[in-house]
Amino acid sequence: MNWSTYLKSFQSYLKIERGLSKNTVDNYTFDLERLCVFLNENGISVSPEKINEETIQQFIYAVSKEVNARSQARIISGLKSFFSYLIFEDFRTDNPMELIEAPKIGRKLPDTLAVEEIDQLISAINLTTPEGERNRAMLETLYGCGLRVSEIITLKISDLFFEEGFVKITGKGNKQRFVPIAKSTQKYIELYKNTIRNHGVIAKGFEDTLFLNRRGKQLTRAMVFTIIKDLATKINLAKNISPHTLRHSFATHLLENGADLRSIQMMLGHESITTTEIYVHLDRKHLTQIMHTFHPRKK
Repeated sequence: MNWSTYLKSFQSYLKIERGLSKNTVDNYTFDLERLCVFLNENGISVSPEKINEETIQQFIYAVSKEVNARSQARIISGLKSFFSYLIFEDFRTDNPMELIEAPKIGRKLPDTLAVEEIDQLISAINLTTPEGERNRAMLETLYGCGLRVSEIITLKISDLFFEEGFVKITGKGNKQRFVPIAKSTQKYIELYKNTIRNHGVIAKGFEDTLFLNRRGKQLTRAMVFTIIKDLATKINLAKNISPHTLRHSFATHLLENGADLRSIQMMLGHESITTTEIYVHLDRKHLTQIMHTFHPRKK
């Protein structure tokens, strides 16, 4: 088999057996294709079964000149998964990535928004257009439920359980969780759904998708990023923000108002509490308030 055949088999394994998202599978695929390009450009003819650690080290060294440490770590992680898969399928007996270490990277804490900044962002939406009502409902849901961008664009009408006060979210690895949703967020969704969505074009296959584009199809990740970036520019927000900023703000504001980490972990859909701790960093001012409020020597 050639690299292409192995790659297709690996993609099926990631999707079906590991249940990874399309975005993750695409990233793994891109990194392996990059390795194939490197082999072709350097005249190296070797199969996935025979490639050795030295050749992969050459590839990683070449890549390190083009990408940052975080991207290098992702590439190495993807290659390790690929060769582990080959061992699992008995195509190889060893993993050439075994002794290759990923670069050390710090935990990058994204910008968080104050409640006032989120209000300004949403207030900047032009509600005279059909897209405006959709965008308001979408941003309110992103912030109100702490969703990932992949979760908001795939949210279904059948996932809305407003009488019970929850929405069903399908997250990474197709894992499902129920997240509480506020009455105010429900109101904006219902307004969009009943006055805009129900009177617009709905493409075949997207009848149950909540947030639709002008053609009646599912929004793309890039479109959601663009909507938020444009609003930030409109209000002269001097922060580099994305849809994930609203998710991070959701977690941070919950913690600042007394929510416990375990509850936040469940709402965010994190497998490990350690991951949740990355998102919910607090500024020193808030920590000082906590100490003065709760420490027995506060007086």
